Amino acid sequence: MFKVNVDEPTIHELFDLTGKTALVTGASGWLGSSFSRALAEAGATVVTASRDAARARQVADTLPTPKSQTHHAVALDQMDGPSIDKGFADAVKAAGQVDILINNGLDACAADITSVTFEDFARHQHNNAGYFILARHLRDHAVQRNAPANVVSLGSMYGQVASYPDAYDPGRASPVAYHALKGGTIHMTRHMAVYWAKDNVRVNCISPGPFPSPAAGKDLVTRLATKNPMQRMGKPHELKGALLLLVSEAGSFITGQNITIDGGWLAW
Repeated sequence: MFKVNVDEPTIHELFDLTGKTALVTGASGWLGSSFSRALAEAGATVVTASRDAARARQVADTLPTPKSQTHHAVALDQMDGPSIDKGFADAVKAAGQVDILINNGLDACAADITSVTFEDFARHQHNNAGYFILARHLRDHAVQRNAPANVVSLGSMYGQVASYPDAYDPGRASPVAYHALKGGTIHMTRHMAVYWAKDNVRVNCISPGPFPSPAAGKDLVTRLATKNPMQRMGKPHELKGALLLLVSEAGSFITGQNITIDGGWLAW
């Protein structure tokens, strides 16, 4: 006779983030604001972080509170070591704990392969240094509390494949420093996951495909869409499911992974 496993958690229990606190960098951005809403909707207390404290506060004030959470905001620049240290400490002070880190902030470098300088290229890689130091702060905080923790960093399909030259404006290319950065983000995820698994800290990566903001040029969007099997761009809410999988008990046996959400781009 078939026996039902009554100890198995329900889907609602697996995805519930009640009692958890998430720190989201770049929370006022195109994707960061959607990530913040997803975490809040799942019951987490969210600490929104931005280089501009006022913008972080604006996002925090708009987040849903289905569990009567109180959301917080901190100033944090992942390109600056002292700001990272202070921002993480401020998040812990405000919320009492941090269980989830979303490394989403980005200081962009628009220069392409023909024009990027040594200084611009090197500075862009500082984003990964910030991702790592923030992740280590969370790991140390979790070990001190003897509590589990989760890190999700933002990679990109461009950390895995080259761009199509004809998708970009004539004479330009997608920024080479960005490709190097995101390839590093993906591999750094694997490295941290292996070393911190024993500490009950899971580390994963989400790599979006084309998710242009409304500021992107229409011609560029059209050219990108022709390269995608789904023939369209992604919408920020289409990343929310993967995010919740990785930071909740629904993904409790997932670490060191990179989930690519690209409308089929990498399947060509």
